[in-house]
Amino acid sequence: MRKEKAGKRLQQPIVEEKTFGKGLSFAASESYRLLRTNVLFALPDAGKCRVIGVTSSLSGEGKSTTALNLSYMLAESGRKTLLVETDMRLPTLVRKLGLKHKSGLSNLLVGLCGVQEAMQPSGIHDMLAVISSGDIPPNPSELLGSEQMRKVIADLSAMFDFIILDLPPVNEVADALVVSQLTQGMLMVVRQGYASRTSVAEAMRQLSYINAKVLGFVVTYTDGTGGKYKSYKKYGYKYGSSAQGASSR
Repeated sequence: MRKEKAGKRLQQPIVEEKTFGKGLSFAASESYRLLRTNVLFALPDAGKCRVIGVTSSLSGEGKSTTALNLSYMLAESGRKTLLVETDMRLPTLVRKLGLKHKSGLSNLLVGLCGVQEAMQPSGIHDMLAVISSGDIPPNPSELLGSEQMRKVIADLSAMFDFIILDLPPVNEVADALVVSQLTQGMLMVVRQGYASRTSVAEAMRQLSYINAKVLGFVVTYTDGTGGKYKSYKKYGYKYGSSAQGASSR
């Protein structure tokens, strides 16, 4: 009997709590609005499209959710925003938003589709469009560092107020470092109690080596519960260029 009950429990679907858009708690929404305000102050040129990369030192720190919510908050403020999933190795955007599996960035970069074919509505805000990663290619770094990538960003910049790039972790692959050269600034996501001072410092060293502009740090998982949990109860944002300052938040 015990085994049968355990089996039934295992068959129940796992429902993941929404951690983006209108599914955010009040505290998380306010924290993302503060992040949006700080980004607007950091990059005040309202007449030009601003391209921002969102990365982390390690995987599992909440960078994709941060990129998605920052994009949503920018769209909510009336700014035409595009979220581009440049993490072609472990993409999550289609699943998070319930989007169609269709041509995306990788297909666009190799000439298999055009911009309009790769782009689709986010489904969470009329002012927010997305380009998913597309088919997983064998050479993500080469595609992201290509002249075609530079051209695609330039073409998209003529269409949007903000382009948010969801990038892979700095310490795991070179992709974020390659793409950082196409941005006006980078946000470093740091998960409290997860990323070490050493990992953050190494990521900052690599970004500094290529002269990437780091706008600040977004500290995630700071509600004090510890361990594994799915919701992002509170977010902190901190300006600065010190990896030590980020990890001690």
